Amino acid sequence: MLRTTLAGLRAHKLRLLLTAAAITLGVGFIAGTFVLTDTLDRGIQRDFAQSAGKVDAAVLPPGGIAEGGEDAEGLPASLLARVRAVPGVTDAQGIVRGNAPLVGRDGKVVGDVPTLGVSVLGGRLQRQELDRGRVPSGPGEAVIDTGLAKREGFAVGDTITVLDPGERPRRFALVGLVDLGLDADASNRGVVGFDPATAARMTGETTYDEIDVMGATPAAVKRVVGPAGEVLSGSALADRLAQTAGADTTVIRAGLLLFALVAMLVSAVVIYNTFAILVAQRTREMALLRCVGATRRQIFGGVVLEAFVVGLVGSLLGLAAGLGLGAGTLLLLNASESIGPGISVGEVALTPLAVVVGPAVGVIVTVLSALLPARAATRVAPVAALRSEPEPGSARFRLGWPRLAVAVPLGGIGAAGALYGALSMDKGSSAMYVVALSGGLVFIAVVALMPALIRPLGRLVGAPPAWATGVPGRLAVENARRTPKRTATTTIALTIGVGLMSLFAVIAASGKAQADQRLAEQFPVDFQLQPQLSTGSRMPHALAEALRTRPEFSAVIEQRGINARVGEREGRVITFTDGALGGVIKPEFESGSLRDLRPGTALVDAGTAKARGLRTGGTVTITPSRGPGARLTVAGIYGSDTPFNGVVLTGADFDRTFEVGDPSRIFVKADASIPADRARIAVEEASRPYPTARVISQAELREAFTGAIDTILMIFGALLGLAIVIALFGIANTLTLSVVERTRESALLRALGLTRRQLRRMLSVEAVVMAVIGALTGVVLGVAFGWAATRAMAESAVFALPFSQIAGFTALAGVAGVLAAVLPARRAARASIVRSLSYD
Repeated sequence: MLRTTLAGLRAHKLRLLLTAAAITLGVGFIAGTFVLTDTLDRGIQRDFAQSAGKVDAAVLPPGGIAEGGEDAEGLPASLLARVRAVPGVTDAQGIVRGNAPLVGRDGKVVGDVPTLGVSVLGGRLQRQELDRGRVPSGPGEAVIDTGLAKREGFAVGDTITVLDPGERPRRFALVGLVDLGLDADASNRGVVGFDPATAARMTGETTYDEIDVMGATPAAVKRVVGPAGEVLSGSALADRLAQTAGADTTVIRAGLLLFALVAMLVSAVVIYNTFAILVAQRTREMALLRCVGATRRQIFGGVVLEAFVVGLVGSLLGLAAGLGLGAGTLLLLNASESIGPGISVGEVALTPLAVVVGPAVGVIVTVLSALLPARAATRVAPVAALRSEPEPGSARFRLGWPRLAVAVPLGGIGAAGALYGALSMDKGSSAMYVVALSGGLVFIAVVALMPALIRPLGRLVGAPPAWATGVPGRLAVENARRTPKRTATTTIALTIGVGLMSLFAVIAASGKAQADQRLAEQFPVDFQLQPQLSTGSRMPHALAEALRTRPEFSAVIEQRGINARVGEREGRVITFTDGALGGVIKPEFESGSLRDLRPGTALVDAGTAKARGLRTGGTVTITPSRGPGARLTVAGIYGSDTPFNGVVLTGADFDRTFEVGDPSRIFVKADASIPADRARIAVEEASRPYPTARVISQAELREAFTGAIDTILMIFGALLGLAIVIALFGIANTLTLSVVERTRESALLRALGLTRRQLRRMLSVEAVVMAVIGALTGVVLGVAFGWAATRAMAESAVFALPFSQIAGFTALAGVAGVLAAVLPARRAARASIVRSLSYD
């Protein structure tokens, strides 16, 4: 049996490769994930070892995190003096990190958060790599990171402007560009580097984030530092930095492996279908083996052995594909500068884990997928070798009681659970988990019922191509409908991919619609002016007054806010310009109303009310950092999805409790008769004297929000696209094997007058019908559970159906079906009529 199985595999190399293709893609994704993340890990370790290895000892704040963790308490300047006095120390420098806003060429500060000001050390303690120029050596010199220079158009030799802690502009000569490596915070914010004394002056920091030491052992430094700080060796510092920067690779790996598991699930469906067809086609061959003495166990073992060989071949090919996929992804990342430099593709990591896990999963999935077909092979009677059997699966499919016993309860429970999570449960993660679990149950029910749905769906989907292509189209539709189990298992693979993509598309479209509706109804302003996001930052009241003098604007609203104790915990307290609430700003209320807001009362957002147990008619205590507090009656609770949050006071109560004159944000509504571009120019002109004022239009806010959603959807679509590619391989595989199975039938059709072109058309239409059935089933499931997930997210969720995307998914499935049929149709059309009619 072993020789017979291996001989069969050698005799059907094309069948072997087609069967292995799906598993190759799934294993390739798993192996590529490990290659990519292992290479990133290794690059992170190497980069930080080279950087931190330059120091003999490093002093960090007690419990702090290297590279300026926000919770670190800092090291006092007096500690640096004591470290420098340690015997053997040849050099010791403190590293300063803090806010140092860079002013761009447009006169506005760069970014939504201030650029990071750091001290750049020279000599043997220089940790940053210079791409160009040199390190700063005086109070009038600075460097910036290379990425920031490219974004803002700065070059060595230019003069840059940086704001000091008092927001006064200071000018510096740009003497160098530095490489930030893999410091995520610095890369996101951008860096301006100074010598240590200038860095302390420009950031306003009085403590150090780190002290680097040369010439002394960590033990000697620790005796002086004591409990005032943590002392690490250079290698230990490298490990700490690598651990901090490398944590994200774990998240990346988990996310990619999740999509890899989806790909493997689709692969399992394709492999199962392939082996089921192969076993059905080889009925007489297996029966003949039974006649010459093969036992049921040997037949079963032969099919399982074939699955093992196919899985092994596909997995090894997948391992090679994964290595190429990981290396190619790294090339793209390096080319787009998505990650810092220093990770070369020539150093791609292939760890034992990647070598073992991917192929192991591939072999196991293939063998498990072949168990049911192998069991079916053992039921072939020896007498089947002596008679001509009808085409397996051609009999009309009937739902049996076992299948109904599984499908009906699971489908009913799943549908009820989805409705309960969407309509009855408290909105949030718990409701979404219930919807997700219910979706899995419904999907299992659909898989069980799919063969019974193929005939009506085939008639519906096949009607247009059958009408358009005539006899070949009608034959194609009947071919897809007469083997419902085979067509069902072929289309289920595509249903998974298209269903998930439709689900994400619906959620994304609903999120965009909700944001648009919320902004239009509750916050209908045209522009928002705010400072960079830093603690205590405010806009000047004079800017609001300047805007009010402009005839282009019908309303200018100031929002003043401050952090204070709300009840027993810290919270946000805000107020608006008198008349703004209820006029321009119209929050939605869960209880109470805006009419009840008067001196001595307050409005509370739903999140704060829930966290502190507040309700309308109760009282809330506001305690400022200085001065007496206020005890106020809760006049209403407004929704948490409002574009602002916190405890809202009247202007009189706010002024009585706090000494805050300048607003944290300014909102501007343009006059209806003013064109949008003219209003924008007027806002820019008024804010030009204030470099920290950032102008954001509501259109830009919506664009930023929808842009983020589109990016996520594109990533998900690309990853789920692999599952769809595997499913299309399944369609091509099924058609190829079906062509072999229907060799005599195709020849007979040719003999009766069907041309080669019509035969190719028949197989193409058959592939399109199968692809569209799978896509439509996926779209229905995706839209239904997209609606349920949207309703489970929030009370104010808005359901939106992205018709163009849904239609695009279905159309792409049809086009892909045509492409999947090219090779099988070509093979069928080239077959000799005479030889095919004599085929046995």
